[in-house]
Amino acid sequence: MRETRADTVLAVVVALLLHGVLLLLLIVGSWFRPPSSMAGGEPVSADVIDPNALPASMRAALRADPVPLPEPAEPESVEEPLPEEPLPDALPEEVVEEQPRPQEQLVDPDTVDQQEVKPDATSAETAQREQEAKRRQGQVDLTERDRQQQAEQRAKNEMQRQREQQLEDIRRQRAQAQREAELAQAKLQQLADARARQASTAASSASPPPGQGGEGPNLLAAYQQALQQAILSNWTRPESVPLGQRCKIVIRQIPGGQVIEAQVDPSCPFDEPGRRSVERAVLLAQPLPYKGFESVFSRTITLNFRAEDP
Repeated sequence: MRETRADTVLAVVVALLLHGVLLLLLIVGSWFRPPSSMAGGEPVSADVIDPNALPASMRAALRADPVPLPEPAEPESVEEPLPEEPLPDALPEEVVEEQPRPQEQLVDPDTVDQQEVKPDATSAETAQREQEAKRRQGQVDLTERDRQQQAEQRAKNEMQRQREQQLEDIRRQRAQAQREAELAQAKLQQLADARARQASTAASSASPPPGQGGEGPNLLAAYQQALQQAILSNWTRPESVPLGQRCKIVIRQIPGGQVIEAQVDPSCPFDEPGRRSVERAVLLAQPLPYKGFESVFSRTITLNFRAEDP
């Protein structure tokens, strides 16, 4: 059977009452105890006399005040101290020693009761504290999760920015390389045009070789006319190109008449379809005339092409 707080309090009260009764009996008994000086002597015998049976004179003497006796003189010598009377049993001391015990006993039952009652009395408060702790922990976890997501998003944005920067650098490098290639191509074209003009000028102004009797300029003109006919035979004139209109074509070739490149001069008045058609006709006409024109052959030649119907 489980001991309750009420049972503990009742037991303490009963113990205190019992000790109080014992202490009261000890005190009352000490009052009726004979003096210690008489306790050690022989028993005194006495006759009980009825005072009414005494004579009148004796009754008067008994009623009169007693005459005080003279006090004895104190001896000159120092009296020896009387032997100490035996003290009564130290019952009060035992009671004093036992009196705090009920107070000490109050601690353990009270503590036990508090420990037993505490889970029931504080269960609601404990549950509330746990819920508050869980709520705070949830907020901390949510904050930490948001911080991690933000850090991951920043990392992704930084990676995306670096990737876009790399792509932009690659595009810029490609554009720069393309511009440099176009510039180099333009320079090569300029050099080729300059050499072609120099070669054409030199061929037209050179004196005929010995034994040909001035057939050099005529041979160059015949060579250009042969090129004109070879290109015309492979060209279909667009309707946007009028008859008789001329267009300069720069042709790069190798001995034998194989064409490496054919490109119209920027000064050509043909429209874009007309220019592309002339360049395609030059490529279709290869190998260009070569035999018999070796002396006037040039790797790069500028032909003043004339739009005619074949």
